[in-house]
Amino acid sequence: MAAPSSTRRSLLAAGVGTLTAALAGCLGGSDASDFEPWNRDEPLDAQHVTQYNAPGCGCCGEYARYFENHFEGEFTETTPEDINALKREYGIPDDLYSCHTLEVDGYVVEGHVPVEAIDTLLTDEPDLVGIALPEMPSGSPGMPGDVEETFVIYGFDADGTYDVYTEL
Repeated sequence: MAAPSSTRRSLLAAGVGTLTAALAGCLGGSDASDFEPWNRDEPLDAQHVTQYNAPGCGCCGEYARYFENHFEGEFTETTPEDINALKREYGIPDDLYSCHTLEVDGYVVEGHVPVEAIDTLLTDEPDLVGIALPEMPSGSPGMPGDVEETFVIYGFDADGTYDVYTEL
């Protein structure tokens, strides 16, 4: 699916929607989800992960704790001065933004993506820039609430096109 064309009004609406979702998720409490279906004995096969957090976002820390429970490599958590500039630098399509961005062994992972999808990404090594779980779905790793819907994870490439990568 190609990234939709943008007008000023649609960009403003998308920005307001993303901000609203981010604030609702980040300020909605500290009860992280109990999303823990990873049932493998060995940890995620990645050497280095850097997580870039949105400033003041509590669920970013919850996701970092979730991720570290499934990973034994080097993990760095940081808050860039301008997270949206970082997302643009990594080529993440605006429609796929969430609150935090990870760099995992050369791939970009946007949002509250379960480790199962990251494991598939690292195993399959597709010709993608990365994967994303847009917004901040209830019950996703690091987010409070119950799982209310299937998590649709998108794969995106360098020219900004994206399509469904997997569903969990």
